[in-house]
Amino acid sequence: MEIREIAGLEDLIARQQIADVIYRYARGIDRLDFELVRSCYHPDAYDDHGSLSGNVDTFIAAAGPFLARWTATQHFMGNMLIEVDGEVARAETYAVAYHRREDVEGIGKDDVIGIRYVDRFEKRDGKWRIAYRVVATEWRRVEPVHARGRGEIGVWGQRDPNDVLGWIMQAKAPSSR
Repeated sequence: MEIREIAGLEDLIARQQIADVIYRYARGIDRLDFELVRSCYHPDAYDDHGSLSGNVDTFIAAAGPFLARWTATQHFMGNMLIEVDGEVARAETYAVAYHRREDVEGIGKDDVIGIRYVDRFEKRDGKWRIAYRVVATEWRRVEPVHARGRGEIGVWGQRDPNDVLGWIMQAKAPSSR
């Protein structure tokens, strides 16, 4: 794949559409919205997450129970290099994946992993989706958690439709007097 120095408008649009897919994937995984995750892949795509590998259906079937074990996850997408070549593209996304498990008293562990998503995207029927993904692990850190419960910090994220993401568009400010 030849890297072009100056991207045309079509390439810039493709890069943004691909980046949007990568960000939607992170939202879907962290909110346990597997239909959103599925929408990031072509139906015949393959995902190699190591122990969670297979076609899209196999990957999602394995990811659901794996992610449900954790109290919360957050995937931070960092450096993103997207190289478009016509109807195919290679994307390399550096990410830090946080996984927290804790009991009702806040005792547990954080499993933090530095990874790279290395993807082949294909544009089919006008839509960019993942055709093949490999997750390359770069480092991992596991630490104990002694959080002592959630406390009164503010709105806590949820991994279901009650999350702030589900109601923010209808939210109204309290009336002030």
